[in-house]
Amino acid sequence: MLVRPDGLVSPLPSVCEWVNDDMERLRVVKNINVLYVTGLLVGTLDTVLDSTSKVAPYRILHHTPDSQVYWSIACGVTKEEIVQHWDWLQQTIMRTLSVFDSSEDITSFVQGKIRGLIAEEGKTSLVLEEDPEKFREALLRFEKWFELPPKEKLVTYYSCSYWKGKVPCQGWLYLSTNFMCFYSYLLGAEVKLIISWDEIWRLEKTSNVILTESIHVLVHGEDHYFSMLMHLNETFVIMEQLADYSIKRLFDKEAFQREPALSDPLQITKRGLEAHAKSEQFRTFFRLPKEENLLEVHESFLWVPFSHFNTLGKICLSESYLCFASQDGSQCHVIIPMREAIRGECQSLINHFDDNPEDVTLMVGQKDSSKAVSTEALMTVFHPQDVENLDPKMLKEKMKEQSWNIHFSEYGRGTSMFFTRKTRDLIVRGVPEALRGELWMLFSGAVNDMATHPGYYSDLVEQSLGTSTLATDEIERDLHRSLPEHPAFQSDTGISALRRVLTAYAYRNPKIGYCQAMNILTSVLLLYAKEEEAFWLLVAVCERMLPDYFNRRIIGALVDQAVFEDLIREHLPQLVENMTDLSFFSSVSLSWFLTLFISVLPIESAVNVVDCFFYDGIKAILQLGLAVLDYNMGALISCHDDAEAVTILNKFFDSVTNKDSPLPSTVQQASVGSNDKTSHLNVDISELIREAYEKYGNIRSEEIESSRKRNKLHVIQTLEDTTKQNVVSGQVRFSASHLDGLYNLFKRQHFLCCYWTMKSPALLHHDPSLAYLEQYQLGFQQFSVLFSLLEPWAFCNVKSAVSLWVFRLIDENQDGLVNFKEFYTLYSGSFTNKLKFLFKLHLPPAYSLYVKLTGRGKVDLQAYLKQWQNEILKKEETIKDLPRINQTQFIQFSKTLYNIFHGDPEEESLYRAVAHVTSLLLRMEEVGRRLQEPSSPSESTKPAAADEEEPSTEETATTPESSDTSSSRNSQDAGTDLTEIEWSFSFEQVLASLLNEPTVVRFFERPVDVQTKLGQARVSHSIVPASHKYDLNEDV
Repeated sequence: MLVRPDGLVSPLPSVCEWVNDDMERLRVVKNINVLYVTGLLVGTLDTVLDSTSKVAPYRILHHTPDSQVYWSIACGVTKEEIVQHWDWLQQTIMRTLSVFDSSEDITSFVQGKIRGLIAEEGKTSLVLEEDPEKFREALLRFEKWFELPPKEKLVTYYSCSYWKGKVPCQGWLYLSTNFMCFYSYLLGAEVKLIISWDEIWRLEKTSNVILTESIHVLVHGEDHYFSMLMHLNETFVIMEQLADYSIKRLFDKEAFQREPALSDPLQITKRGLEAHAKSEQFRTFFRLPKEENLLEVHESFLWVPFSHFNTLGKICLSESYLCFASQDGSQCHVIIPMREAIRGECQSLINHFDDNPEDVTLMVGQKDSSKAVSTEALMTVFHPQDVENLDPKMLKEKMKEQSWNIHFSEYGRGTSMFFTRKTRDLIVRGVPEALRGELWMLFSGAVNDMATHPGYYSDLVEQSLGTSTLATDEIERDLHRSLPEHPAFQSDTGISALRRVLTAYAYRNPKIGYCQAMNILTSVLLLYAKEEEAFWLLVAVCERMLPDYFNRRIIGALVDQAVFEDLIREHLPQLVENMTDLSFFSSVSLSWFLTLFISVLPIESAVNVVDCFFYDGIKAILQLGLAVLDYNMGALISCHDDAEAVTILNKFFDSVTNKDSPLPSTVQQASVGSNDKTSHLNVDISELIREAYEKYGNIRSEEIESSRKRNKLHVIQTLEDTTKQNVVSGQVRFSASHLDGLYNLFKRQHFLCCYWTMKSPALLHHDPSLAYLEQYQLGFQQFSVLFSLLEPWAFCNVKSAVSLWVFRLIDENQDGLVNFKEFYTLYSGSFTNKLKFLFKLHLPPAYSLYVKLTGRGKVDLQAYLKQWQNEILKKEETIKDLPRINQTQFIQFSKTLYNIFHGDPEEESLYRAVAHVTSLLLRMEEVGRRLQEPSSPSESTKPAAADEEEPSTEETATTPESSDTSSSRNSQDAGTDLTEIEWSFSFEQVLASLLNEPTVVRFFERPVDVQTKLGQARVSHSIVPASHKYDLNEDV
């Protein structure tokens, strides 16, 4: 590695390897430590002070004659590496030195040349760090100390202390794409730690008596604590980002197609992670589409016309939006789509922004630059307002509309409206029925999605019309369960609209498809928004506001339940003291989060909750949940069991009303507990929401996001562990510990194929609709590595063709991927089953010249149902169902048996038995053929001749090669007249023959030592992926 030339008055104690005979100005030295004590001290200083003397033992020095200064211009870990640098210097620099007259000119030229090369490399390198030279040195240490694959990308590094009990170990923390590593070397004691991000259960900042602040990492029940004098917050943020990146990439199989900085794990940088985090925060705060990335941020003043003064804040610019937020974020913020900016004013704005980057003054919001979204919806069809006969509730509704109209005139209307505290106050008091759809579109950001995708929804409806998938089948089943009491969904108009929206979304996002609770949410959206608007509102909820909620594992909802538990501990300590197990609240609150309280509250009350949700996001749901528990705290504390607590909450929800709702009784839902008024008086939803904001409105969105990240790791690992236990507990062939160890190795190998590429077969053909057991899959390359470590018999290595046959055999659907369910079947069965497996290994499709493997496509419902029916009707395979094995296949079968027996203590006996069985089968086949043919004098003597020429079994069974030769000779001698006829054997014949050989029976009935193989595999299972490329379609 070339390094920036640094002058040394005298090099460290060294040994001169060689010098340039011509110039004697460049010399290579190898650093050595004179004494052991000196070595310990140097190693310790090297770790603590970030010296490179221990890391790079070979250096190339430039020495000017008659000077005491040596210039270090290159270093290397090995002699081979430094030789490469030396050869490069001879070819590129030394030939040029002859043109210079003075030694000083030569020194200046060498220094300038090396600095220029380093600077140029720093510009074009993917590292893109602030100090490329120091980063290169850190990368050198990282590669030497941890011996990870060269493709592993180092992101950043920090000096820190690792605490083992009460004793700190000073060293360096290295954060790479897939691993968190620590190294310390203090007075001969070396501490090395390598933790993959996907193994972390909890990552948080903590403090205790000894440490004021530290980073706590929990891995498989083992705690690790790291502390540092500086940059602790920065380190923790980067660790959070890398852990989240790993979770999304490995568990969720996210490809980051819209994030160039994260799309390639080999090019992840600290700057890229920081830019991604800022863009994500920017999109979340302003509710912008996922395509938007934060380009620039500047501190500025915004002239707000309603207050008549300049507000200090930050102006944020993306590709399509200009946004401003006041300094505290709550006073006001505004979003200006570039598509609605007047061209001249936009150019003037940009020029002013460029000329005055430190003091930008804007005036926006007063112009009617956007049209209000139409509010035609199902509610207007099934509940039209009677303008002439206004009852008191309708009069109050009109007063609400007037308040909002005044707000619009003062703060603007549409996408460029100012969002202020007054806006939230109006939301808390309730949104008028006529404005609900418009405001939902505005607050959720769905209005921007629809404006930038004209015609998108109609195209989706047309494309998805008539499709038959698992999602459409589930949608049809749930259509009539969506608000069945409402008149709109008792007619074909509402049902058809609901079907089109849900089907179009399932077609748009097959990763989510359709999930229960989406029908309830979409039904409410259709009541107050047009069909296309309801679709974009659903997109905003599923993909931005409630990420990971609507999928098979509902990770997002489980994470928010964990956040809810944390908030309960913080804000309701009295409830925690009396109910130590808070898991009850997690189970009972799941429907609150998934349906935004729509499934537990009457519809006229639930829509007020949805109003708050679209404005404040998940914070509104958490606040309301705390308010509900606070309102019922006395009753919950006194209840005796969970069932009683559920009854208390259900009665409370039944008592919640909306006294201001203008909806008629035909639309409002009847309370289930209306006949029992003794336990709860009616609670007005507006008062409940107002109380929630007053008591818990100080909860900041940033705190919720931080808690989400902190709990997500634990939730995912707990779910993985629980599901794994359910998977392995149903299998009786192994003990739970053995199957658990096998599963962990399989899962680790799956992750290895995803660590350094986004194009592995497991990622390209990932199907989120599959059951959990089938989510983790291996391509052949990864399978062969794991199989060579865990194979039941010692007949395979990474390059063995047998591993390819095994892969083809257990890959039942021939998609080029093997899941764990298919993998663990290798390690079970009796003698007959094991022999049948080997027999099928030499039949198509396992043993074939060409097998075309294709990835899994979209799941077609009819094909899926047909496959499911066939699996149900399929009877268990018997030995009579197996096809006969032909000549070529039988010869290979015999060779495979020889390979299996190699190295066994009874090797020779096993070889002898196979030779005997082979000879017996050939004679049986010959006799069978002769019985079917008319005898002749010339043929009658051939069996005897064959017997005479048959070698003895002792001579046959000495080695596999001799056995193969004898088998071939037996085949030729026994059937010289049958060369034109293809002979074959049935499995029953092979089984019957081998059962007569006790040695073979004992070998196959011997139980596989799974524990030993798992232990050896853990030791041998390197994190380096298989380097051997084996084509699945290769001829064998």
